[in-house]
This record gives sequence, structure tokens and C-alpha cells, in this order.
Amino acid sequence: MIVTEPLVYEDAAGNAFEGTVSWDDTSSEPRPGVMVASTFMGQSAFETGKAELLAELGYVGFAIDVYGKGKRATSPIEAGELMAALDQDRDLLAQRMLLALETLRGRSQVDESKIAAIGFCFGGKCVLDLARSGADVSGVVSFHGIYDPPQTSAEQITAAVLVLHGWEDPLSPREQTVALADELTQKGADWQIHMYGHTAHAFTNPKAQAKEAGMYFVPKAADRGWQVMKDFLAETLER
Repeated sequence: MIVTEPLVYEDAAGNAFEGTVSWDDTSSEPRPGVMVASTFMGQSAFETGKAELLAELGYVGFAIDVYGKGKRATSPIEAGELMAALDQDRDLLAQRMLLALETLRGRSQVDESKIAAIGFCFGGKCVLDLARSGADVSGVVSFHGIYDPPQTSAEQITAAVLVLHGWEDPLSPREQTVALADELTQKGADWQIHMYGHTAHAFTNPKAQAKEAGMYFVPKAADRGWQVMKDFLAETLER
């Protein structure tokens, strides 16, 4: 049976964050853990649903929170403000990703040597920054993420990297995609970029219907991306 519980955790300054953690309680054996980083709206039922799907695959899914407990957007304007605060302080974003990583690593259900992270939209940037920080994480998967690099990062990326990209994504144009590939190559990462034609931003989100703005759900690309992610996690986490 898949169990999902809220998980409140704190940083060293006492700032609280609230996510959800999901696992299959029919087994008591430690298993790999997978973080789920949210869209710019903040941790929501969308990310909890992905954590539960990961639990069905045999992982511990952790829908993380990078904004703070109680900080959830109710509109795109509010979401933009919350995201901008971390866009302007990428070191803080990396710290919050590392905090979530250590929180998951400390769970009794988790094999602490086998951790990965996936993220959607802004969450795709979050997991890429986790890899860029040089964190001890097996792999990261960015779904229609944002690719601009932080000002400071580790010299080497040790995590395997999978990027799932809509070719017509207006938020991550082709020159940024090529620049990301160059960055990952220069930093020695084991990387893959899968591009989906006739696909733009937010292609995994059924609620995304703004085609004129380049943000819309593409079921075929979403299904293909999830399957590629499953293969990547199976390989990366040595299942």
C-alpha cells in the first residue's frame, strides 16, 4: 500500500519547509529515494502525485518545498514573485535543495547511497542546480526546465543528467539548450538531452492550456518523457 505523509523539515536557522513523502509500506527494506521539485507555483498535489507514482515504482518519493511552509502561489503573478527571490539568489536555492536532499537521506525507508531528483519547469532548474552544486546525488531529471546557469557552481558535475525538452519551448530556446549541453560537457557530466517535436513548455501538466503562450499539455511527450525517466532511474540507481 502506498503511504503518503506530510513532512515538515527545518534549516539551521529554524525556517520551516513542508513537503510530502510517499512509499510502499509492504516492504521494510531501504530503497532509493527520489526528490520531486515543483513548478513555480510551489509544492502541490501535482508533485505529490508524481511522488506517489515513484513510490509505485519502488522508490521513496519526496515532493520537496523550496519556498517555505505556507508559501504557495495562488496566481502566476504570486508564483513569479516567489520564484524571482530564488532566481536572484541561486546560492540560497542550492542550499534549500541540499537541505531537502539531506532530509530524504535521513529517512529510515531510504537507501542513503541511492538518491535522485526530478523537477518540472522551475523545478527542472532546481534539480540542475543541485547537480551543479556538486552534490552527492546519483542523477537528476529536468522536465521542461529552465537552463540558465548560476554564477557559482562546482567544477565537476558528478550526477548523471537527463533533460526532457520541448523543441518549441519559449522559456528555454535552442541557444540555451545548446549552451546547457556545452556546460554539461565541460563539467564532465554523464548527460542526455531528449527533445520532443511540436512540444513547448509545461508539456507534462494537464492544466497547461495556453498554447498561444507556448505552454500546453502534450500527452504523447509526457508519456515518452516519463518512460525515459523510468529507464534512467533504473539505470542510475542500479535497480
